[in-house]
Amino acid sequence: MTTTNQRRKTVYMDHAAASPVDGRVLEAMTPYFSDLYGNPSSLHNTGREPRKAMEDAREKVARLINASRKEEIVFTSGGTEANNMAMKGAALRARRRGKHIVTSTIEHISVLNIVKFLQKSGFDVTHVPVDRDGSVDIGELERAIRSDTTLVSVMYANNEIGTIQKVDEIAGILEGKDIIFHTDAVAAAGKIPIDLQRTRIDLMTMSSNDMCGPKGAGALFVRDGTSLEAVTQGGGQERGLRPGSEDIPSIVGFGAAAEIATSEMDGEGERLTKLRNRLIDGIESRVEDAFLNGHRTLRLPQNANFRFSYVEGEAMLLNLDMMGVSVSSSSPCTSKSLLPSHVLLACGIPTEEAQSAIQFTLGRSNMDDDVGYIVEALPGIVKKLREMSPFSARNLEEMQSSAGHRDACDRKGH
Repeated sequence: MTTTNQRRKTVYMDHAAASPVDGRVLEAMTPYFSDLYGNPSSLHNTGREPRKAMEDAREKVARLINASRKEEIVFTSGGTEANNMAMKGAALRARRRGKHIVTSTIEHISVLNIVKFLQKSGFDVTHVPVDRDGSVDIGELERAIRSDTTLVSVMYANNEIGTIQKVDEIAGILEGKDIIFHTDAVAAAGKIPIDLQRTRIDLMTMSSNDMCGPKGAGALFVRDGTSLEAVTQGGGQERGLRPGSEDIPSIVGFGAAAEIATSEMDGEGERLTKLRNRLIDGIESRVEDAFLNGHRTLRLPQNANFRFSYVEGEAMLLNLDMMGVSVSSSSPCTSKSLLPSHVLLACGIPTEEAQSAIQFTLGRSNMDDDVGYIVEALPGIVKKLREMSPFSARNLEEMQSSAGHRDACDRKGH
């Protein structure tokens, strides 16, 4: 008989937290750590090649989302900085016209914390609800818009449950209004096609890390004609919006990652969708009371988020880890919190069920046998944890039966 230890292998399905840097990306970055080390702001020859490499990377990122000009791309240290630059910059710039902001209840924690900051600064914020699948209620969003609304921020796709939002419809609602539309596209960029010539988005956040590029590199798309107030003061780099010497190796890596995503997105998306569907089908067919979170079809190709009745998510994560499987029980940016996912709660999932969620995010290294290994390992883990849980269906029945027996005895005693 084959033992668990003999069958153990390593499977990484937490690509939403971190993706390994593609070898081609690393190769593109390497010369800029030592050989081509110049500051791109320098006027001499040593700075010329890094400056050219940075502008080439800007062009590659612009091409990924079909921006009109590479100058619409502003490099940042990641998605969080880009969100701050976009939302604070837009709100502060337009505060004389109005101080009302519309966002959704399932935004990334960086966006939610930015709007909390803006609320403390005198802004009024409306959080639009979502349905059970995590889709923003378009009707509620339209009704939330007021005469003093200056900014709407709704993510392109949710980083936890994978639901893709109807950004085209939102852009259509805002067409012709003096309202800036920002979308956090960190989870979506490089995974699904984004065409900014077709969809009127004013500000869009991206991250290198989420497309097999280096950590600590991101970008904000700023459509021509969109004015932002600088929230960081310094020199004039990145149009004065992001002052400070640019991280050339990371920017070059981001450009290389964007170029690879542009050319391979269709094929890789189709491959990951097949793997994701096989994982979903396998879990649903082999594990009772397992429920897919997020929209079944309007979801990112690499995302499968499940909740399992009568099981605690962290316990499942640790048991999967012992089997060599790396997954997440929530967004990595909120994993230190003991609270259940705000995204699942916003979808109307009860607290006890939200705490049982596990997020699988696939990537380029995942193959058929990885999915097979998880589908084989998961039923046993869930069964074991449910037998241990006092809240399992069987144990609850026994507890209720025992309580009923005690009540009957008490009544006889009276």
